Amino acid sequence: MSDSSQKIGLIAGNGKFPLLVLDAARSLGLQVVVAAIKEEASPEIEQRGAAAVYWLSLGELSRLIDTFKQEGVTRAIMAGQVKHKQIFSSIKPDWKLAKLLLSLTTRNTDSLIGAISKVLAEEGITLMNSTALLEPMLAGEGVLTRRGPTDSEQTDITYGRAVAHHLSRFDIGQTVVIAEAACVAVEAMEGTDATILRAGEIMQSPSLGKEPSTLSRALTVVKVAKPNQDMRFDVPVVGLKTIESMKQAGATCLALDAGRCLLLDREALLSAANDAGICVVAETPVSHIPHHSV
Repeated sequence: MSDSSQKIGLIAGNGKFPLLVLDAARSLGLQVVVAAIKEEASPEIEQRGAAAVYWLSLGELSRLIDTFKQEGVTRAIMAGQVKHKQIFSSIKPDWKLAKLLLSLTTRNTDSLIGAISKVLAEEGITLMNSTALLEPMLAGEGVLTRRGPTDSEQTDITYGRAVAHHLSRFDIGQTVVIAEAACVAVEAMEGTDATILRAGEIMQSPSLGKEPSTLSRALTVVKVAKPNQDMRFDVPVVGLKTIESMKQAGATCLALDAGRCLLLDREALLSAANDAGICVVAETPVSHIPHHSV
């Protein structure tokens, strides 16, 4: 068996996030054992030079533990989204996960994944911060695009942050969409992009009238981390698809939490935002500043 300090486990959900973690780990000379979630992970994970790839269903917690133990994995990263509705509707739990689900007092993502990480720790597998290998991809503080927010966008950001931080405490969602200091849409289980598109449909709805309005129809999207964001999982992520959804919905500004949100395909994302006249800005919430660590 090879040196376990040179080996890392990767629990892979959907999107590019797991692929980027795998590439970053390999560039550091680490051997990566991938547990790819059948319902979510991209087949591309097979072609990225992992030491081994195992395909597991969402509910196979015992098999996940056995696989990592057999491979000598003692550290793992959970990367890539698992759709919230998948977790609570499509899961076929094995006995270990069924027992864990029954023990939960609330069945939100935080409580479930937090409990899974505790079970992994009891089995000698430590979950690392999902951003540990991708620090340069975290949004830095300030205006990230050519233009900063207008006065009306800044008003929407301030209001949106207050709303989003209240909601995030309940692990409902991390995104709100604002227009004219009014909340148009709140993220629940459908995910960020679907929330943005729903906000666009609401603003373009015939019920709002087709005549020119004195109110701006431009939308501001605010995406925040939870007040006590566990950086091991469910870290806020935005990518090119987010900008495409914003363009489709008529959103002109994206506000993020600095140091707590990953920008996938950063250069392409910011270039697409600039081309569309979209402002992207990140700031550190006051409540996070005392706990900020580099």
